[in-house]
Amino acid sequence: MTPKKRDARGDRPTWAPPILRGERMEAGLRTLELDVRHRLDGLLQGNHLGLVPGPGSEPGEARQYQPGDDVRRIDWAVTARTTTPHIRETVADRELETWVVADLSPSLDFGTAACEKRDLVVCAVAAIAHLTRGGGNRIGALLSNGAETVRIPPRGGRGHARELVRRVATMPRAKEGTRGDLAALVDKLRRPPRRRGLAVVISDFLGPLTWERPLRALSARHDLVAVEVLDPRDVELPEIGSVVLADPETGRQREVHVSALLRKEFAAAASAHRAEVARAIRQAGAGHLVLRTDSDWIADVVRFAVARKRGWSGAVS
Repeated sequence: MTPKKRDARGDRPTWAPPILRGERMEAGLRTLELDVRHRLDGLLQGNHLGLVPGPGSEPGEARQYQPGDDVRRIDWAVTARTTTPHIRETVADRELETWVVADLSPSLDFGTAACEKRDLVVCAVAAIAHLTRGGGNRIGALLSNGAETVRIPPRGGRGHARELVRRVATMPRAKEGTRGDLAALVDKLRRPPRRRGLAVVISDFLGPLTWERPLRALSARHDLVAVEVLDPRDVELPEIGSVVLADPETGRQREVHVSALLRKEFAAAASAHRAEVARAIRQAGAGHLVLRTDSDWIADVVRFAVARKRGWSGAVS
């Protein structure tokens, strides 16, 4: 369960996402696009290849290393098995198809820091659209608020990317008590099978790990990135005495006294759940990006993108 949302949001830090609600929606979307294009490119400083390994859009076959090959493309797993250096070739086709699964169920309509978790979902979609743009690439999405699911077919171009981000931002909020089903949403992307490409799953991953098997199955065909969206109250309770806790996906409420023991037990349970989520994502072979409502989300995206690039090149930090 999570505490009810605060009405007073206080001063917003400079890195906070723009307000994406009500009359400020359109201005917020324009600000978000500028933030993504300028800050993301500025921090990456032209050293980023995207969210998928290059120069092709997907990994190809492994072959024995020949003098003159790029040593950064050595496939260490195959090399270890065969005891002979091998490199991993990539398919030269630069047309990448990206699919985004965006969980917008009621547990995302919550935030106690600089924004709501829902806002970070919108920001993540905007960043993904930016990092996979160009070269005939296309991006589509499956959006669900628990009550309805919207499918946006993949298309290319800046106009489509803008419209996709707007559709995510304007997705209606489901009534409190509506339960999301991330496992079913991932399965809708996996079936029927789609062209190999990049799949990005964005959620807070709260609740049972029923999505673990569908995520592994999705990873078998696509390069996969999981974006975990968190709020400080998802991982710890404040020292505020009595508080009403509410589960937005069941509607259950409970008034509790936040004692030192309860805070300790809540933090331990939240830490154990996050460790399980990280394990499941890692075992699925997916990249794991964590965005928090109390952290600079663009800086977190940059660190993730740079780490993926280093991993492909075989660099050791």
